[in-house]
Amino acid sequence: MTQSSTVHVHPPKVEYFDIAAQTNTDPKGFVRPVEIYREEPWGLYMARHSDHPNFHYLESWIVPGLSLRATTFGYNPGVEQWQDIYVDIGEFTRESPTLWRSIDHYLDVLVRTGRDVRLVDVDELLAANTDGQLTPAQCQAAIEHATAAIDGIAAHGYSLEGWLADLGMTITWR
Repeated sequence: MTQSSTVHVHPPKVEYFDIAAQTNTDPKGFVRPVEIYREEPWGLYMARHSDHPNFHYLESWIVPGLSLRATTFGYNPGVEQWQDIYVDIGEFTRESPTLWRSIDHYLDVLVRTGRDVRLVDVDELLAANTDGQLTPAQCQAAIEHATAAIDGIAAHGYSLEGWLADLGMTITWR
């Protein structure tokens, strides 16, 4: 986005992961069935079908200790994508033994495994702060979590999986 563009400010996106009900409630309130939930001491894995125009399947690892959610998408034929892993930065909490919640803090890290990593949506974070959607402390934490992820991924040959494995978190995709 260019500096002259206006950023649409929206409240942080909130999403729910209900293990008992095998559902995922997206930020718009749509409840979607989940095919797989798998819990680890350090996080939660989710895999489900999607009716999105660009992708038909998604898999996510939620890692609260690193304030991130890593997602891979099963893209539809003909859809171009820049990254193979999309990392949301935010607040991820376990609300009860079977319910998790995510609050997106705008920043995203795009990973092309083995090649590079890119930070995006800084303009959204700054606009959200200006609009009072996030506090300065939340913005600072988002920046720190994003830069830690970028540093860790880059230091491991641009591999999210390598960085997490080095931290004792082995992730696998479907």
